[in-house]
This record gives sequence, structure tokens and C-alpha cells, in this order.
Amino acid sequence: MSTREAPSSIPTQSLATPDNPIYRRRVWVNRFNLAVSIAAMAFGMVFLLWILFTLASKGLAAFGPALFTQMTPPPGSDGGLANAIFGSVMIVGAAIFIATPIGIMAGIYLAEIGRESAIAKVTRFVNDILLSAPSIVIGLFVYALIVARFKQYSGWAGAVALAIIAVPVVVRTTETMLLLVPNSMREAAIALGAPQWRVVTMVTLRAVKGGVITGVLLALARVSGETAPLLFTSLNNQFWSTDMSAPMANLPVVIFQFAMSPYEEWQRLAWAGALLITLVVLALNILARTVFRQKNK
Repeated sequence: MSTREAPSSIPTQSLATPDNPIYRRRVWVNRFNLAVSIAAMAFGMVFLLWILFTLASKGLAAFGPALFTQMTPPPGSDGGLANAIFGSVMIVGAAIFIATPIGIMAGIYLAEIGRESAIAKVTRFVNDILLSAPSIVIGLFVYALIVARFKQYSGWAGAVALAIIAVPVVVRTTETMLLLVPNSMREAAIALGAPQWRVVTMVTLRAVKGGVITGVLLALARVSGETAPLLFTSLNNQFWSTDMSAPMANLPVVIFQFAMSPYEEWQRLAWAGALLITLVVLALNILARTVFRQKNK
């Protein structure tokens, strides 16, 4: 009768020792991947810093009180971007005013009410398409829907185009944040006799209000520099105007037109406007990722 020796009699070697070839190979693979990741990050940071340095070096030359107090000048004259800044604030503010309630209510439906329904699945699919849709397509759609029908460019048309771009961002952020709320909080509120609308407004939505505000700020940063939709909807206006039903000046279109012009004064203002938008978007991203994230915690 033959017997076999116990497997425990075979000498074993710990995997976590430097003498093990498998351990050494994994260490070198880890070092290689880490080095490639750092190199890729450095490669991207070089171009980002290059862009920021170019914007700062060329844009700061035109920064001053005149930039915020004078109107866009005629060719060959000095001036500012006061009307364009005001127009951008009006159009973007109206767009966020339209997009915020629609996006939050849609996100609430997807996370709290519909969730697995057929309407919710279709809504998520359409929302994903809008998230990646080119802005120029949305601009053409609003042009055909509003501008061509009423035969007039207007600030409201620009606000509608930017709102269509902002809504998917708010929807996705609101739904994601609400899904992070534990079901035990909902069950506790329902056990106390609270109706569903009160559970949503007083429990789940309040628990993630910092994240929802972050989504609104990110949507605001997303639409602040959009040019293509405004070219087809709001167009431009060289004068100070508060009438949203007429063509209205805005920073992205003014930057586009001034940058393509042969006049040095306009080119300097274009660089200053680009720097201003960059600083605003940077401030909004920092605000969204620090202040409200800590508040949500």
C-alpha cells in the first residue's frame, strides 16, 4: 500500500518577502504604472499651466476699471466689456433659473418616485444623450424652435439654449446624491407617518442639499463659456441693453468676434474677456468642490 507525503512537508515561501520573484515583479509593475500615471498628469498639467500663463500674460494687460465700466468700443478705439458682462450675467442667470427647478424635480423623480419605471429609464437615456450632445446642435435646435419662428434673436432664446445644456447636469447630480441617502432614513420618516412629499423635501433632499447646490454650481460653470448656442440665439449687441426679448451682448460671442478681428484693441479685450471667464469658472469649481462638499459632510 503506497502512501503520499503530506503537502505541509513541502517548504513554502511567503509572497510578501523581497526574495520572492512574484513579489518583485509586482513591485516593479506597480512602480512602472505609478511612473506612467505621474508622467501623464505632468503632461496634462504642462499644457494647462501653459494656457493659464498665456491667458494671464495677455489678458491682464487690458484688466482695469474701464473693462467693467465702458461699453464695447468701435473698431480702433479703447473701451470695455460692461455690456457684454451684464448680458452674460442676465442670460446665464435666466438659464440657471429655468434649469434648476426642472433638473431638481427630475432628479427627485428618478431617485425617489419612478426609479425603476419605464419612464425613468427613458429619461435617464435621454439625459445621457443631452449630457454629451454638442452645444452647437442645441443652439440650432433653439434657433429653429424660437428664433426662426419669432424672426428675432433674443436673450431669452439664449437662456433657453443654455438651460437645455444645464438641465442634464443638475438631473444627474441630484439623482446621484439622493441615491446615496440610506433607505433607513426614508423608512424611519415613513414609520412616523410622514407622507412621501414630506420625506423627500424634509429628509432626503435636506440631507444632500450641499451636493445638489454643487450640481447647480457645476452646471453654471458648464454654461458660462458656451459660445455656439449664443451665436444662433442671442447674437450680440454693441450697446447697453436690459431687454431680454432683443439681441443681447454676451462675453463668449464678443470674445469670438474680437479675437477674429484685425484690431489690436479688440484682441486685447478678447484676451481680457477670456481670462475673466476662466477665473469665474475656476472660482465656481473651487466653491463647488470645497465649501459645499464640506458643508454636506
